[in-house]
Amino acid sequence: MPTPVHRPPQCVEVPPGQPVQPALDRTPDGGAVCLLPGIYAGHLVVDRGVTLYGPPSAIVRSDGTGTTVNALGRNTRLLGFTIEGSGRRYDKMDAALHIQGDEIQADGLLIRGAVFGVNVERSRRVRLHGNVIRGTGEAALGLRGDGIRFWETTDSSIEGNFISDSRDLVIRYTRRTRILGNTITRGRYGLHLMYSSDAILEDNRSIGNVVGTFIMYSHEVQYRRNLLAASTGAAGMGLGMKESGNVEVMDNIALRNTVSLYIDTSPLQLGDHNRFSHNAFVLSEVGIILHSSQRGNTFEQNSFHDNQEQVRVEGGGDALGSEWEGNDFDDYAGFDFDGDGIGDVPYELHSFSSKLLSRFPNLAFFRGTLALDLVDTVTHILPLLKPRALLIDRRPTMQRISVEVPRED
Repeated sequence: MPTPVHRPPQCVEVPPGQPVQPALDRTPDGGAVCLLPGIYAGHLVVDRGVTLYGPPSAIVRSDGTGTTVNALGRNTRLLGFTIEGSGRRYDKMDAALHIQGDEIQADGLLIRGAVFGVNVERSRRVRLHGNVIRGTGEAALGLRGDGIRFWETTDSSIEGNFISDSRDLVIRYTRRTRILGNTITRGRYGLHLMYSSDAILEDNRSIGNVVGTFIMYSHEVQYRRNLLAASTGAAGMGLGMKESGNVEVMDNIALRNTVSLYIDTSPLQLGDHNRFSHNAFVLSEVGIILHSSQRGNTFEQNSFHDNQEQVRVEGGGDALGSEWEGNDFDDYAGFDFDGDGIGDVPYELHSFSSKLLSRFPNLAFFRGTLALDLVDTVTHILPLLKPRALLIDRRPTMQRISVEVPRED
């Protein structure tokens, strides 16, 4: 359910069945209009700092064309009611709610059955808080619109929302965006950050999306305490990064994904660096895949448990150019005679099967079968056949690193 909101102390009431727009137009700047339980026609424009409030049983319904509610201007607020449906034009970005302005709030709304849920463009200091957004649920993900779409938006926040059955939560060309405590499920991209900087993504839960989060062409990103679970299938990915730098990834859990972390040409710029600290990569086909990203990344105090492969490097090469220290690998076969909690010998990853899969992707058909297991077994028994190391952690921890699942309010 959406987060409860308070009714404004003074407002103009509009009974169901009556047109809402005349009341909005007559309300003075900064005033309020309150809806009652019932059905109202869409194509509303709320601006001039006016507040539109209603209980969840007050439904603003689309007639099947265009955008249902437009919030414009400065200090406009939409609180509590339901927006149902939109037009079907993808080229015109038909949405349940379109926002363009400064310091606009949308709190505690229920949005359902629209092509685009909330479309925010060229705005500043927008707040979306405690909303429930349910998309069309089209079987083909590409035929859905985005649950939330930010475009050229600064100093804004997306907090505590529940988004399901849409395409993406997509953030493009933004600065200083805060994405906190949201749950996204049954979509394509849980979070898709592109061409953005100074973003904070914390305490979000992506469950059952094709991709949990993808960070592309972005810089100065804080990615902390997120859950990335059940991104399965051929394209399944927990966290992906492409050509992004100065990203800090800390205290996250990636669970039951095809690939938990995919890094492609990141960082791209000289002098940039990415840090992956105290994350858990668990129960995945591959813990980490590096593609043209052998340098400029640090992995410290991460947990790798119950993955079919811990780390794979695509396109040849190795991960020796990255820094690995203090990580917890469940296949580490070393010892700790001095009892300091650090392995006395380095963790070295040698995987001939991973090397074969990198060069011949069609061999993935045999993943999990006895054939590829035998390949690795033979290379361990006969050191002359052992491939060179993909990575070396010179100070692997002997203790299980525990990462807590983000709390769902």
